[in-house]
Amino acid sequence: MHLTLLTLSLTLIATICFAKSPYQSVLQHSRIRGRQHGPNVCAMQKIQGTDKKYFTNCKQWYHRKICGKPTVISYECCPGYEKLPGEKGCPAALPLVNIYNTLGVVGAATTKMYSERAQLREEIEGPGSFTFFAPSNQAWAALPNEILDALVSNVNIELLNALHYHMVNRRLTSEDLKHGSAFPSMYQDFNLHIHHYPNGIVTVNCARLVKTDQHATNGIVHVVDRVITAVTNDVHTFIDTDDDLETLRNAVAAAGLTQMLESDGHYTVFAPTNEAFEKIPPEMLNRILGDPVALKDLLNYHILKNMQCAESITSGTPLETLQGTVLEVGCDGADMTLNGKAIIQKKDQLGTNGVVHYINELLIPDSAKTLLELAQGSAVTTATKLFVDAGLGSHLSGSEALTILTPQNEAFKEGVTMTGDLKKLLKNHILKEQLSSGSLYYGQELETLGGIKLRVFVYRNSLCIENSCIVAHDKIGRFGSMFTVDKVLTPPMGTIMDVLKADNRFSLLVGAIQTAGLTELMNQAGPHTVFAPTNDAFSALPKADLNKLMSNPKELASVLKYHMAKEILVSGGVGSHTRLKPLQGDKLELNMRNQTVYINKVPVVEADLMATNGVVHAVGAIIKPLRKSNRFTVHEDRINHLTLLYITYCIILQLSFQLCLVLSLCPPAPKVDREQI
Repeated sequence: MHLTLLTLSLTLIATICFAKSPYQSVLQHSRIRGRQHGPNVCAMQKIQGTDKKYFTNCKQWYHRKICGKPTVISYECCPGYEKLPGEKGCPAALPLVNIYNTLGVVGAATTKMYSERAQLREEIEGPGSFTFFAPSNQAWAALPNEILDALVSNVNIELLNALHYHMVNRRLTSEDLKHGSAFPSMYQDFNLHIHHYPNGIVTVNCARLVKTDQHATNGIVHVVDRVITAVTNDVHTFIDTDDDLETLRNAVAAAGLTQMLESDGHYTVFAPTNEAFEKIPPEMLNRILGDPVALKDLLNYHILKNMQCAESITSGTPLETLQGTVLEVGCDGADMTLNGKAIIQKKDQLGTNGVVHYINELLIPDSAKTLLELAQGSAVTTATKLFVDAGLGSHLSGSEALTILTPQNEAFKEGVTMTGDLKKLLKNHILKEQLSSGSLYYGQELETLGGIKLRVFVYRNSLCIENSCIVAHDKIGRFGSMFTVDKVLTPPMGTIMDVLKADNRFSLLVGAIQTAGLTELMNQAGPHTVFAPTNDAFSALPKADLNKLMSNPKELASVLKYHMAKEILVSGGVGSHTRLKPLQGDKLELNMRNQTVYINKVPVVEADLMATNGVVHAVGAIIKPLRKSNRFTVHEDRINHLTLLYITYCIILQLSFQLCLVLSLCPPAPKVDREQI
């Protein structure tokens, strides 16, 4: 039995791992989806309203979308097979004939016709071992008339050269088409550039292979979705010779990137046009163009480390730039998108060392922005306006190394107006050095422009500066950093006793602390967290009980110490099940519900009254220990051998499923009506 389970699991893993390349992985997945319709049947996904078809991967199969558009499932013969009348599926291999005749049966009849016109027929019918990247019938139909006319009008030279550029003088299967490889074509040995992407798409000079591995007696045919042209220029030449990229050309030279764009590589350049630069406010643009560091970051943000043809994109994918951050490259129907925007005007301008896509909007990374620019257009517009109104705009737009704590819009009350106190408070939201949240540590003190020190608190799921907790990723600008926080900062003002004495709600508590002899403790360095009962909390006790408690300093001290802990816990550090050890008694149980903190089921009526030696949370009732509930105890010392085996089997299946996700081979989807083969 044990051997059977293990064998089953290993067989599942071996089946998943069968595919050798991303393309083979996707093809295998399509075979699995189509096998119910007979042998050698592949499931295909066709984008509705187009002729574009794809072998299906796991994600596309479940979502039924490619480039955000719905797809229709069809079932077709897998590459190299055909149907037989009266038989299920595609049981017969395609007849093995020469390349010329193969073109006629794989959807490349137009290429076959032009091959005869260009007197290429004899060559591709005769002996040899060729690879022909044959444009589909639709690819020829999509070619602009002026280009097609120029080719056809000079069939003996232009058309023959064009067809020879689609050929390699050796047999190349899809397994040979490695990512980043190049093969000399039969036209003056100009290279054909191959890219084999993780999603299974294979391109040659950015043309997608739509039918692969169509074997012939004298070679192999791969059908592609466009007519490809010879590549002779590098990426920089595109930029250097196009007047529409003049501003970009000057910027590249100023940033010292010319040599890189002329060197060997596999770059993707999103080239902003002159129009894109003109959309930027002149003051901001001139500042960036005049700052070599910001300019280099700006340009590197437009360059990917890898070559990404438009046809390789089937969904949004984060891709790393030379600047170090990522762009989300995606698609929306026929449009290629950047960070969700369809701003690409011209796609797939292929060079010898990469590809250029023209864009009509400049991409400005955070690292090229001032603090004021970082804050604009985000969820902190209220804070940004208040900083400017408080006269702090020069700090945010200058070159000082600062960090700004910007509360979210919802942290402010409606109709907030500028006052002297608010100006002082906002000044304490600006720290005197540029920081990243990853460098902060518990107990660290940060000095503000207002001259006070703020403390850092690190909790399991939150990072807080005083009462304000960071709720978004850092924005690291040219000179400063921006931390988005959940609350307006409450700087510490005096000791815990000072905080309690300054608030009339705690007059009874102040008297109780003095009676219990805890005044000195509340003035000591701490750290302390005090859950402070309000006057209403004391008044809610029966009068006799209250009098008895107040007349017994020892018992009173015991009750009060149950409301105190020797650490600082702000509300942002409270999770779903947080425990806190009080100075006396059993642990306190804390949780957060509907933005309210509860301690032993007692709600906090006001949180985060910050003190120099701790924090005070006002509570509306005296906190009492929770009743202990009886719990079943589970003894785990007698797990039998069968249970252990079952756990092992489940782990293997889980690993199989994870591997399945990686290779896009997932379990069957729920049954739906689909087009039959």
